[in-house]
Amino acid sequence: MQIAGSTVLLTGASGGIGQALARAVAERGGELILTGRRVDVLEPLAQELGARPIAADLADRAAVDRLIGEAGAVDVLIANAGLPGVGALDSFTVEQIDRALDVNLRAPIVLARALSQGMVERGRGHLVFMSSLNGKAATPLTSIYNATKFGMRGFATALREDLRASNVGVSTIFPGFIRDAGMFVAAEVKLPPGVGTRTPDDVARATIKAIERNRAEVDVAPLAMRLGTTFASLAPEAAANASRKLGAHKVAGQMASGNADKR
Repeated sequence: MQIAGSTVLLTGASGGIGQALARAVAERGGELILTGRRVDVLEPLAQELGARPIAADLADRAAVDRLIGEAGAVDVLIANAGLPGVGALDSFTVEQIDRALDVNLRAPIVLARALSQGMVERGRGHLVFMSSLNGKAATPLTSIYNATKFGMRGFATALREDLRASNVGVSTIFPGFIRDAGMFVAAEVKLPPGVGTRTPDDVARATIKAIERNRAEVDVAPLAMRLGTTFASLAPEAAANASRKLGAHKVAGQMASGNADKR
């Protein structure tokens, strides 16, 4: 998929990773439509990049419908918006569970359903879904977040097969710990020694590569973390025992307390 000259809708554009994604797409010559909740960040970014801003809260189902109508024909969807959804299950209200499911899973699915129809008709397009390594391996205190990210991976994998003959690509991005932006930074988490991180720009480069090369899945994490994720998918109980000894519950607790106000 050639980004230059293509209309690209980016959700979650007002976050740190979203801003890196927006700049990377702009550098490739994409015609950007930026959406997010934080208008104070969204509008200056759109002005900087010559993009069209559309303020929308993806937890509001009517706002999702409005976004689809205002966006019009889109060649590339980058479904980047997401909520942390971290903490013990009984610490969530039902409304908070619904909000995490709506933003992290329902909205990307509804956007893909609406926008992919035009892509199929035009014979070109690409859909990108921002998951997480938590979409491949479960961790403590992230049951809601894991549910949405595992669901995102399953949806995208199946949709890729459904659209294979239509010249519309589907990719999923799986970031690990990202420094300088996102829920990891918001919680001021202190990682155990030796646990590596990546940057928002790394996520942006991986996303551009996924679009241009029609990659099904791209992990954005150090090799050790990627290998650990593979091990966890093959032997979840053994991996859970190992991560417990390495202090995973402590990190998870920091993540939960640091992001409790973002539900």
